[in-house]
Amino acid sequence: MSTKKKKVTDLRSALELLQAIPGQLIETNEPVNPHAELSGVYRHVGAGGTVMRPTKIGPAMVFNHVLGHEDASVVIGLLASRERVGLMLDTKPERLGFLLNEAVKSPIDPITISNDKAKAQEVVHYAEDPDFDIRKLIPAPTNTEEDAGPYITIGMCYASDSETGESDITIHRLCLQSKDEMSMYFVPGRHLEVFREKAEKAGKPLPISISIGVDPAIEVAACFEAPTTPLGFNELSVAGAIRNEAVELVQCLTIDEKAIANAEYVIEGELVPGVRVREDQNTNTGKAMPEFPGYTGSAVAELPLIKVKAVTHRINPIMQTVIGPSEEHVNMAGIPTEASILQMVEKAMPGKLLNVYAHTSGGGKYMAVLQFMKSQPSDEGRQRQAALLAFAAFSELKHVFIVDEDVDPFDSNDVLWALNTRYQGDVDTVFIPGVRCHPLDPSQDPAYSPSIQEKGVSCKTIYDCTVPFHLKDEFKRSEFKEVDPRRFVPGFSNV
Repeated sequence: MSTKKKKVTDLRSALELLQAIPGQLIETNEPVNPHAELSGVYRHVGAGGTVMRPTKIGPAMVFNHVLGHEDASVVIGLLASRERVGLMLDTKPERLGFLLNEAVKSPIDPITISNDKAKAQEVVHYAEDPDFDIRKLIPAPTNTEEDAGPYITIGMCYASDSETGESDITIHRLCLQSKDEMSMYFVPGRHLEVFREKAEKAGKPLPISISIGVDPAIEVAACFEAPTTPLGFNELSVAGAIRNEAVELVQCLTIDEKAIANAEYVIEGELVPGVRVREDQNTNTGKAMPEFPGYTGSAVAELPLIKVKAVTHRINPIMQTVIGPSEEHVNMAGIPTEASILQMVEKAMPGKLLNVYAHTSGGGKYMAVLQFMKSQPSDEGRQRQAALLAFAAFSELKHVFIVDEDVDPFDSNDVLWALNTRYQGDVDTVFIPGVRCHPLDPSQDPAYSPSIQEKGVSCKTIYDCTVPFHLKDEFKRSEFKEVDPRRFVPGFSNV
């Protein structure tokens, strides 16, 4: 891609880049209610993903007049298009997994800058101020009218191991519960939960910062998981490698922790040991918020509590949010998934796995399409070994489809064509029952099938849609004459 593009270093430079590209960003000055209305609008404009139809993949959208928050705006859908992610990370959309794979191999550690240079601390609000109220300071939307409350859906949660000093960054569901309290939902196995449990066992609070509105490279890199980035691996170093420049951190003002120095907002707080809160205590709906599988998650009866100490932000800050089941989640979670699978399979069988797509329908987590090339008779069966490695690379994966090199893994119609013409259910399906997956899949429940012993356990499945090697000559697609359509349709592009 052109080197003349504007360099992206934060949220604002990303928006400036998109403003210059037709169809990638729109703004509105129409007043919008952050309670359900804002997400309701974007559901139609560009949410995509597993969102209830009608929806589509469209431009990112900036709301400049958010009711109750006159000095702030809200952007949604920044990452809700694979093409747009490619533009902001300066690579082709189908090569994003490869970009992240290379970044993991050559990390650049973050650096710390002085407080006076941190744009994230241009304006400071301390919780000890009697007028302090995080709900008034941050225009966090609710996705639906049933949500347990306003949610911070794309906050970069940063904390450190009290024993080793190692730091990590992840994204969690954060519900604003009161003027200075938030609940924090942990999926089992996340690194920050290990840090929290260590601190709680010692009877100590865990300092935590939440940075909102940052460079998209950070948001994508933060979604890597073990084994690709094991405990102690700071994913900010992956973002540094993507940009070939270290991420800048700044020391927080009220806690012993760092935050992203050019974030739009930073929340400083502590996870309080031994304290739990009911997620829907303010609404009693029994619901949390829409999650990536397309269903609204149930409110959790007891969640860890963050006591907020301060909120800092840039002048005229831009709040960033996502719709839980949107294409935005697919790209944040799915591209690191692709990189993890590429890395593990390439080590075992170099050159055989051509590409991977963590499919929209699985929210970037449940389903992957592997494009595999068999070049000799002994490659037969290795495609299924690649699928097993994919499950090892990303434990929350549920379904793997394997296709040949002539099938586009990013084109669902092409994948389904392979399923219909290169697959026989009785010989090309591999079931792996009784494996733990992801807790938000509602079908992983004993009530769904007696074969499921407990919630969160699933039957993982491989769909081998590749042609047996000895029959490859009988499954050649119709070949068309190569012509340049621009001669007949000026300006034509099939990209």
